[in-house]
Amino acid sequence: MTKWENAMRVSLLALGAGLVLASLPAASDAQRADNDILPRSIALQKQGEEAQGMGDLNGAIDYYESALAADPRNRSAIIALAQVARAQGLPGKAIGLYREALLLEPNDVTALVGQGQALAEKGAIELAREKLAAAQRVCSDKCPQVAALEKAIAASVSKRVVAAEAIAPKPVVTTVTREQN
Repeated sequence: MTKWENAMRVSLLALGAGLVLASLPAASDAQRADNDILPRSIALQKQGEEAQGMGDLNGAIDYYESALAADPRNRSAIIALAQVARAQGLPGKAIGLYREALLLEPNDVTALVGQGQALAEKGAIELAREKLAAAQRVCSDKCPQVAALEKAIAASVSKRVVAAEAIAPKPVVTTVTREQN
């Protein structure tokens, strides 16, 4: 092996070792608490909240996604994305985002209620009721969020009943006249 080939081999090994080390979590990341979100992520989330407050949902999505790129454990940014999805009329997407938030914290009342409301919007009443029960276990009936989910489920049920009545077949009434006999 020539000196040049040996130097290239050593360089490639060093580069490979550097890539492996770079992919490992930093000691500070491993020692951070689950609720210790990086400040850059929080700042981006706040910008998203401002954009959402001004009605710029696409801008808000960009900021929230950037906040999650900065720190994927930012549960509040995930929930904010889910709320934007619901505002855009995308309850299915919202359900998935709330699921991600619940993976980080299964007892997050905001995520439980939000997912329940999105499920009710999709017509999945039984699943919405399961989320309601979980939210009640965590928060009790005194929690205003639980009451909001109860109302959403009731509204969805009443819509379904009205819709079912609207499409139900109507009986055909025929009258027999003397001329037909």
